Amino acid sequence: MEEQRFGPGALRLCAIAARALGWRPTDFWQATPAELMAILVPPAEASARLGRGDLTRMMEQENG
Repeated sequence: MEEQRFGPGALRLCAIAARALGWRPTDFWQATPAELMAILVPPAEASARLGRGDLTRMMEQENG
């Protein structure tokens, strides 16, 4: 099995995020893997959509 290294994989993901999402490198490095996956992988069901309560909670966390 081929050994996978973090650096080359991270650079590829950073490039994908830059092209597909318009992210700058700092946007990529500040995002969590879960955030990146949530943006790149569509939800399996319509019920997985972001609700108003979730949005409010996220905005409160972001703005302190």
